[in-house]
Amino acid sequence: MKIYVTRIIPGSGIQTLKDKGYNVAVNPDDRVLAKEELIAALKKEKPDAVLSLLTDKIDGEVMDVMPQVKIIANYAVGFDNIDLEAAKRRNIVVTNTPSDAVSDSVAEHTFALMLALAHRVVEADSFTRSGRYNGWNPSLMIGSLLKGKVLGVIGLGRIGTDVVKHSWGIGMKVAYHDVKRNEYFEKQYGAQFYEMDDLLQNADVVSLHVPLLPSTKHLMSTANFALMKPNAILINTSRGLVVDEKAVLQALTDKKIAGFATDVFECEPSIDCDPYDHLELKAMPNVIMTPHIASATAEAREAMSAEAARNIIEELSGETPENPAK
Repeated sequence: MKIYVTRIIPGSGIQTLKDKGYNVAVNPDDRVLAKEELIAALKKEKPDAVLSLLTDKIDGEVMDVMPQVKIIANYAVGFDNIDLEAAKRRNIVVTNTPSDAVSDSVAEHTFALMLALAHRVVEADSFTRSGRYNGWNPSLMIGSLLKGKVLGVIGLGRIGTDVVKHSWGIGMKVAYHDVKRNEYFEKQYGAQFYEMDDLLQNADVVSLHVPLLPSTKHLMSTANFALMKPNAILINTSRGLVVDEKAVLQALTDKKIAGFATDVFECEPSIDCDPYDHLELKAMPNVIMTPHIASATAEAREAMSAEAARNIIEELSGETPENPAK
């Protein structure tokens, strides 16, 4: 059996596949392959399985050059980079890597962004490094206390639930919106279910944890920003397209919201759908941008690597992989 890995990845997964006796070919360049390059590599390698990354856009055209492939093991929590219907028509299994370590890492990063924005940590660091700090001042860099504030989680999956656990620990109140209510969760954390509009009107912090679907593209847009409190902040560690970045720029400019922190971008891998807009966003002290690193911990990367390899081994061994796309 031959496995093609679209980019060098950390962790034990590649060695696990080799130890299994598979012929493993890895793209030697530490970069995303253009579609034409990916097609050329797949034609050359003729793999039985592909270990892909979230930056690989795999549609029916790509799948047609690898008719022998039985599984695409996506090294990611989501599937939005893969055409699942095209895969289904070709009897290709698609899996992901939603391990506890990944959920924990993304939740911690989300909470870090929340605290950093509320306490103006990044802004204060820049202020200090620039030499403007001249001593303690009672009015300097006044932020916002999160204890007692309302956290509004949109999407109560594993990551959203973990974020709630962190926030509950410091005394935040919990509101959430999801496609279905979770009464056990409500009792456990004193959480309150809201419809989307009501959540936006009541939350002091809005944290996004939804998958990228047609229904969630630009979930946060001008109309929704108009519902939020002017002192509320928005955190996005889901997918960039969930937030309309032109709309968030306008909301920040008009002081409809107080801050925005994001780990993902609307036009990834580029962060400049409109370079002018992003110059403005980058210049705002109440905006924090991190380069899609919410799951970038050693523990999470190892878990993702091992899980992707395990999914491939299970499928090629005639077993059912642990994490198939639904």
